Amino acid sequence: MVGSVLYDMPDVVVLIDPLLPSEDRAGFLTGLDELVAGRPVSILTTIHWHRRDREELAERYSGNSGMAWNRVPSGVQPRPLLGAGETLFWLPDVRALVAGDRILGAGNGELRLCPESWLSDVRVDRAGLAGLLRPLLTLPIERVVTSHGDPVLHSAHTALGRAIAEADAQAAAAG
Repeated sequence: MVGSVLYDMPDVVVLIDPLLPSEDRAGFLTGLDELVAGRPVSILTTIHWHRRDREELAERYSGNSGMAWNRVPSGVQPRPLLGAGETLFWLPDVRALVAGDRILGAGNGELRLCPESWLSDVRVDRAGLAGLLRPLLTLPIERVVTSHGDPVLHSAHTALGRAIAEADAQAAAAG
């Protein structure tokens, strides 16, 4: 199971890492059309693996939006992780951080950083990723929505801090 995000704002619908269901796709799209109701649609991608259904949706809503994908609307703040190949998205009005593959839900309201093997094609290791994520702890994060594993919907700031500290501790023990 992988997740994607629909962020319904008054003037725009934001789809992050959209993935259409394989069952009742037509019914889902009809419901999405009703929700969009002619508003612009912004399609954002956290990591290149998550391009999934963005082209189909960009084409579907091209009449609503001049450029549907990668147009970041006001109220959404990209947080690129330079060297880690991912951009997180901060949604300040709902105090939510949307992650692709670098932060994972670990169950029981916890988070963890991705395994080292998921970083083989980028310039950072887990310790470097922890360093890139640390500045996010200045944000008033209440929720972290993940593509893999359960989202953390309460006390996510604390959970993210623990995940970063765990990666730091593992790096220290290995080094």
